[in-house]
Amino acid sequence: MRKIGYTISSMIYEPIAYTAMGLAASMAPIMAVRLRAIFRATKPPKYTTPLGDETDLPSVTVCIPARNEQHALTDCLERVLASTYQKLEIIVLDDVSGDDTSALIKSFASSGVRFIQGDPLPQEWLGKNHALEELLREANGTYILFMDVDTRVEPQAIERIIRYAVSHTIDMVSVLPFRNDGWRGSVLASPLRFFWSLLFHSPTLPAVSSGSWCIRRSTLETEFNGFTKLHAAIQPEVTIARELMKKQRYHLLVSTAEFGVNYEKKWRSQLLTSIRLLYPIARYSIANVLLIAFDIAILLSPWIVLVYGIFQGLLIVSSIAGAVCVAYMTVYGYYAATMWRKGAFLGALLWPLLLLQELVLVIASGVQYKRKSVTWKGRLVRPAK
Repeated sequence: MRKIGYTISSMIYEPIAYTAMGLAASMAPIMAVRLRAIFRATKPPKYTTPLGDETDLPSVTVCIPARNEQHALTDCLERVLASTYQKLEIIVLDDVSGDDTSALIKSFASSGVRFIQGDPLPQEWLGKNHALEELLREANGTYILFMDVDTRVEPQAIERIIRYAVSHTIDMVSVLPFRNDGWRGSVLASPLRFFWSLLFHSPTLPAVSSGSWCIRRSTLETEFNGFTKLHAAIQPEVTIARELMKKQRYHLLVSTAEFGVNYEKKWRSQLLTSIRLLYPIARYSIANVLLIAFDIAILLSPWIVLVYGIFQGLLIVSSIAGAVCVAYMTVYGYYAATMWRKGAFLGALLWPLLLLQELVLVIASGVQYKRKSVTWKGRLVRPAK
């Protein structure tokens, strides 16, 4: 009876598993070609000529919102202050922190950093959006560079961002950061947010780095009325980029070690960011969450078939599945080698575990939003209605 039951189960599940693996096998080369094209299109130029006459340069305001960031803010500000760009204004807003963030910002006043004390959060506003709006009101630069505290810039990075925006006559440029730390769990076990955003980068779903994006101030004020209309948007910068990309006024860059836009973010913080973003990316639809989970399951199917083939002694099946697994690890290894300073090979080996992590995160995001329990830096996240 057991043998009969096993035979029936095999007749049901094996075709499903093989079909899923076939779909996964067909997707791997498509992903590889897509990634290569995106990386080539978003590779920043190498600037070898002098910057030029300082009087011709646009002024830039670096705006940094900070909430309970006393442990990470010092390194961020010291990097910005070391910038080679001369026409620079630096404003840091303390978003009603519960630690010593305010005092830390004030300690940089002698270096030219302007301190702003954030107002209490109005109803219907998301915390970061309100902080960005307050920073915008105080900014004087022709361009505004919005930065997160976990972003790190090398001395010439701001200069390169502005030179790119000016030379390409665009209003907004966003820079996906390079991981310059390497060999950390926060790197190797990073959620796949940037990986997916690059794969699906398009005018309808532009990839944007919320931690490093630069925009012409007049464009933000006149065409978007600042952040007022986007007060409850989970990713206002994506909405802005989408509108500007339609008019060919937004570009994405993927930073390199030489370009000099890096970031350091703890693993737990990355997980919380993914939970905050994944359900909105799924358009607040449980059906879309299930569809994403199904797609992840297809990508996991080669490993399931590989294990099954090994235990059942199916040499041809396990060999084919193994080849598909290697193909996917190669694709992710290529991505990691481009985005990380170290650890690409080990990261590639972790690909199936990262898919499992992503599956858990997308389900957790949907569940937590349905329970209205998603928080960010101690505040409840209330999405736009």
